[in-house]
Amino acid sequence: MGPQAQFCYNNVLSVGAFSLPPPTVASSFHQNSVPFSCKSNSYCCGKYWLSRSDSNSRSSGVRRMASSSPIKTSHHRLRHVDSMTILPSGAGRISHLNAAILGESLASEENDLVLPNDQFSSQALVPSPEKYVEMYKRSIEDPAGFWSDIAWSEFYWKEKWGQQVFSENLDVRKGNISIEWFKGGVTNICYNCLDRNVKAGNGDKIAIYWEGNELGVDGTLTYTQLLQSVCQLANYLKDAGVKKGDAVVIYLPMLMELPIAMLACARIGAVHSVVFAGFSSESLAQRIVDCKPKVVITCNAVKRGSKVIPLKGIVDAGLTESARNGISVDVCLTYENQSAMTRESTNWQEGRDIWWQDVVPKYPTTCEVEWVDAEDPLFLLYTSGSTGKPKGVLHTTGGYMVYSATTFKYAFDYKPSDVYWCTADCGWITGHSYVTYGPLLNGASVVVYEGAPNYPDSGRCWDIVDKYKVTIFYTAPTLVRSLMRDGDQYVTRYSRKSLRVLGSVGEPINPSAWRWFYNVVGDSRCPISDTWWQTETGGFMITPLPGAWPQKPGSATFPFFGIQPVIVDEKGVEIDGECSGYLCVKGSWPGAFRTLYGDHERYETTYFKPFPGYYFSGDGCSRDKDGYHWLTGRVDDVINVSGHRIGTAEVESALVSHHQCAEAAVVGVDHEVKGQGIYAFVTLVEGVEYSEELRKSLILTVRNQIGAFAAPDKIHWAPGLPKTRSGKIMRRILRKIASRQLDELGDTSTLADPNVVDQLIELADR
Repeated sequence: MGPQAQFCYNNVLSVGAFSLPPPTVASSFHQNSVPFSCKSNSYCCGKYWLSRSDSNSRSSGVRRMASSSPIKTSHHRLRHVDSMTILPSGAGRISHLNAAILGESLASEENDLVLPNDQFSSQALVPSPEKYVEMYKRSIEDPAGFWSDIAWSEFYWKEKWGQQVFSENLDVRKGNISIEWFKGGVTNICYNCLDRNVKAGNGDKIAIYWEGNELGVDGTLTYTQLLQSVCQLANYLKDAGVKKGDAVVIYLPMLMELPIAMLACARIGAVHSVVFAGFSSESLAQRIVDCKPKVVITCNAVKRGSKVIPLKGIVDAGLTESARNGISVDVCLTYENQSAMTRESTNWQEGRDIWWQDVVPKYPTTCEVEWVDAEDPLFLLYTSGSTGKPKGVLHTTGGYMVYSATTFKYAFDYKPSDVYWCTADCGWITGHSYVTYGPLLNGASVVVYEGAPNYPDSGRCWDIVDKYKVTIFYTAPTLVRSLMRDGDQYVTRYSRKSLRVLGSVGEPINPSAWRWFYNVVGDSRCPISDTWWQTETGGFMITPLPGAWPQKPGSATFPFFGIQPVIVDEKGVEIDGECSGYLCVKGSWPGAFRTLYGDHERYETTYFKPFPGYYFSGDGCSRDKDGYHWLTGRVDDVINVSGHRIGTAEVESALVSHHQCAEAAVVGVDHEVKGQGIYAFVTLVEGVEYSEELRKSLILTVRNQIGAFAAPDKIHWAPGLPKTRSGKIMRRILRKIASRQLDELGDTSTLADPNVVDQLIELADR
């Protein structure tokens, strides 16, 4: 066997040099400027306040309090959320707010409110602003009590944690950054996802509806069947030498075997690292070298639409590359995906490669649970880094379990009768938290789809919705805009009557796409959970709660329970009221990641040193006069034009508001006069032709909506944008095309359609 790194449970590693730093003195906790306000020119009604002496209530969860001075705040008095209760909860209260219900009319002002349906609200888990305020206040004033009550009442723990529910230090000036929740509590997330549901009498309930790439190819697993399949794989992994703390790399498409593999690792205490099955062999090798897995799990091939992707060949090349770098993997468990490739056509290395179907079904359908501490590692997920080296985000077990399940429950207003479909791939955090763990912890029935959302045509999503009577549909704005571009007819030919909640994830959704999603897909009756969160946060941070309050198209609205978002200026000073700045978070939350694998210094430098005392999200954010949050994208996606800082998302939103623009992506380019210029890639609505008049009209739209300073210097016609198969726009490639650095395009193997790059280059001068 090659050298293996164990994820350790006592902060010491003999191999791999990874440890979570020992706990240090926790920072002082001060609540400040919770962003809610009345409909007035002032940020707060001035009606509800906490004195300075109340602000340390958060310390109830921590026994080790720092004696040094508190984090600076912009006021000596602390705002609270009670003023939120004056927001309307029904149409009867709307007139004094000069708001509009966005049925068929398409409003454009951010002050237009979409009111929750009274019938929906009356049955919602959080039915009103008042109920939200009550729960939110407790989560901030008594986080230890709030989260421990949920954790103990809704999950199985073999042993309860001690008196200290959490400890935290988010201030680099006070020592190592350290976050711990429920430490000393002993549990297992696989047991809570599966065994607990079976023992509760839900063994015959469908856990997974699987829809294959081809029409008519499908399958199901009940909770009992899923548990048995997970146990068989877990037993095999143990026989293959995988122990508690070992890493397992999973490189699978959206087959049922992907969540099975994740849960099997969790059952035996192994740390899974899912790599999106669209990454190149070089990217895969990089991750293998970093985490040193005992086993790699893959399949021979997958069909994505009409295209066959030979995954096993990519894995073979990745394993060869990792071996050159000193990391050998002795077991490659390969699932035979017969619909894509036969065994005979699959590359094979005897002694290392093993067919899943030849070994896993022979193992017992029961497997003992490996009980782990709440702070033991659960999974490692790599995210892109500015240095080119991916960042290994490490999540631990207990806090992540509680947070992913709770956010899923409330953000989607989950009911046991719901059928839930998230279109994300498990290669990303969304597939971890909201395809696998969050839903299954709630006993949900989950749809898993292998194929492309527009195969065989752009009605496939709604065909699946009707087939499985999907009630909650969660997807990315990129997909919404793509389907919007293809025309309403692909949506309206299907019923979609089962839908009751929609969701958006991955990037800010522009208001016009939001309204199309709401009006056309949801028939103007389904609230949209427009969620803001990150790989690092583990779960939703700012999100609407369906039925609780009015929505504004494009706004992520208000913070989830226990989350204290703050907007700071460049000096790290909190800004109150209507403002724009850098989005930070004060205080920890259970789902927060604990470190970057093998590089705690980078963890501190990237997320905690920019604004000491806060978690820095890397995102820009605006807060309007009503306290609603509007994400403006990554701060490194801010263009500085003649001293004006312009968010690319803001320009993109303005462009897409043009009735002939389907999608836009904006990047900055060097400009000899302005410093930076605005370069816009624009995809038009189907059937619309490029013209100089349209180019001028698009620029004028931006000038009218934002200002002349934000007008694009270049409109680059784009028949398509370079996207990964998960729908993420590869802006790195766009920047290189815009700057004419065509010899520096880098790896384009993860693109859904690499030909798009050539098309963009050909159209560069049109």
